[in-house]
Amino acid sequence: MKRVQCLAIFCLFLASVASAQGPTTDSEKHVLKATVMQKNLYPDGVDAKKEIKEAQVRAVKVNKRVMLVFGGNWCYDCYVLDRALHDGLAGQIFITNFELVHVNIGLGDKNPDLASKYKIPLEKGVPAIAILSSEGKLIYSSKNKEFEKARTLTEEDLVAFLSKWKSK
Repeated sequence: MKRVQCLAIFCLFLASVASAQGPTTDSEKHVLKATVMQKNLYPDGVDAKKEIKEAQVRAVKVNKRVMLVFGGNWCYDCYVLDRALHDGLAGQIFITNFELVHVNIGLGDKNPDLASKYKIPLEKGVPAIAILSSEGKLIYSSKNKEFEKARTLTEEDLVAFLSKWKSK
């Protein structure tokens, strides 16, 4: 009997958590969509420096900027941001104007040199973004947890951000 009671209490708890996370006001209706975490958004063994150079070559050819997204496979908000960068109006702006490179930080022990080079304070959380000109010049880095809670961002805010930093 205790098992049934525990299961019932657990189910009620899950239901309350799920309903608390859903949109409740008009301003929350456009929060970035939830997603499922995939295994290899940030694959091990990838040479991020090489990927950045390759993205710059592609960016020059098509007049785009390069977006570096620092994160890890354990980071739910990294998956939320990635989905948003490929959906709807934000996705259209992103695909038209940016080349994407995922920079794997592991558990904070991978690519610290790139985080430093692109002025990404990993201690403030991920995902964190750096935007480069096609020539590799740093033109933006998120230094104040702007994307750390990507699940709370609105589509409108992401569209405004992408529009501000898109290629000219």
